[in-house]
Amino acid sequence: MKLFTVTIISVLFFTSVIFSQGNVQRYNPFSGTVVFSIDGGATLASTDYAGLGVDYLGRASLEYFFPSSVQSGFGLRFFGSTGFIKGNDETLDPKNFRTNITTFGGGVIFILSINDKAFPYLFAGVSNLSFNPKGEGGKKLPNNKAGKYNLNEVNYNLELGIRFSVTPNLSLNVSGGVQLSPNDWLDDKAIGIGNDAFFTILGGISYSFLTEFDSDGDGVVDSKDMCDNTPAGIKVDDFGCPLDSDKDGVADYMDDCPGTPQNVSVDSKGCPLDSDLDDVPDYMDICPGTPAGIKVDELGCPYDLDADGVPDYLDKCPDTPYEIEVDKNGCPLDSDLDGVPDYLDQCPGTLPGMQVDEKGCEIITEPEFKEIAPHEKIVLSGETTFEFNSAAIKHSAYPELDKLLAVMKKYPLSRWRIEGYTDNVGSEKGNLMMSKLRAESVLNYFVSRGIPKVRFEVEGLGSKYPVADNKTKKGRSKNRRVVIIRLY
Repeated sequence: MKLFTVTIISVLFFTSVIFSQGNVQRYNPFSGTVVFSIDGGATLASTDYAGLGVDYLGRASLEYFFPSSVQSGFGLRFFGSTGFIKGNDETLDPKNFRTNITTFGGGVIFILSINDKAFPYLFAGVSNLSFNPKGEGGKKLPNNKAGKYNLNEVNYNLELGIRFSVTPNLSLNVSGGVQLSPNDWLDDKAIGIGNDAFFTILGGISYSFLTEFDSDGDGVVDSKDMCDNTPAGIKVDDFGCPLDSDKDGVADYMDDCPGTPQNVSVDSKGCPLDSDLDDVPDYMDICPGTPAGIKVDELGCPYDLDADGVPDYLDKCPDTPYEIEVDKNGCPLDSDLDGVPDYLDQCPGTLPGMQVDEKGCEIITEPEFKEIAPHEKIVLSGETTFEFNSAAIKHSAYPELDKLLAVMKKYPLSRWRIEGYTDNVGSEKGNLMMSKLRAESVLNYFVSRGIPKVRFEVEGLGSKYPVADNKTKKGRSKNRRVVIIRLY
């Protein structure tokens, strides 16, 4: 015990002398403070049982550090802890033990400061240990039950640890220590040549009531300084932070745009954000996301000189008259797609394919007249008259149909039959349907041009009555047809 005490005092004195030389006069962060700590962790027993038994322990401590003007400091610690130690040994009876331990003690603590962030420390002290060895089922072990030893004794404590500063008042602790017993009864056995002991590995937190000092020399003590490490010579507010006159989060000494309105987002230089780089700050820009290089007005919107709602850089029809409805390209609407915009179209609803004049009205031209005698047949090829695999009539077929239309108008009492035919490819049902749809498309064309529907007979005949060999491509092409017959 004497050698242990002399060694601890020598280490503390030697370390204090080393760290006190050559240091600027300043207060140690723990100087004159009271520190409350809570720690918890593992115990490892070293007893007559082979191996190290692992259990747990919790501890609370209170420390006072004497005033110091160097990076090292001394203090006193008072602590209390409770937990368990245990062990096992197949050669002993009983094979297992678990001892309740409660410790109250105190001692001397020596602490160092490394840039006010890390604080290694060494603690040495004495404590009163209350213990109660038990076996399986929580039953007292034989010697304990027989009262062969005192369940209270004085122990010696040694601990090495480090604290890491989280805030000026809060730190995290990690430590390793040993508690030495002057006896050999912690495991209820006294059969070895050495006394019992147990080691601790603990982690926890400490809260300290720190003294006042000003690390960055800005005139605000650290406990009130919310902006430590302020550069020298910078004016600060009551909280030690560099002045920020426009409250934009960028200190005046770094602010390239002083006077920014409140609550406006700024960049690292204190200037209002301009996300689309159009030289209009976001807080004034009512058209965010303008593409790069597009000229904008004072509100950040691309120019729209004809005021049609489509910006000039997208407007394919600039100079649209005011209040004219336009499409997404800025062009006046043309609902009937006749090439004449609605606002100029005097004949809306023109049928697709009609030739119109500048007013949007159909240009009526007399088609080439070809006389068709009663019972004469006109054959329309499927390839030239209809879209592929469809009943839609091609625009290129209109002139041929218009020739028939002229005869129908000249002879208003004439009657007509329209027959649709296909080749033999596909099902008969499908062919009948397609042939009828194509015949009805021709009928609808004539009706849309003013010929009464009652003047027509319509029938789809499918692949019946081929006029050529369906085994050849050319033959099948001839069989796909519409036949128009003047009945009388």
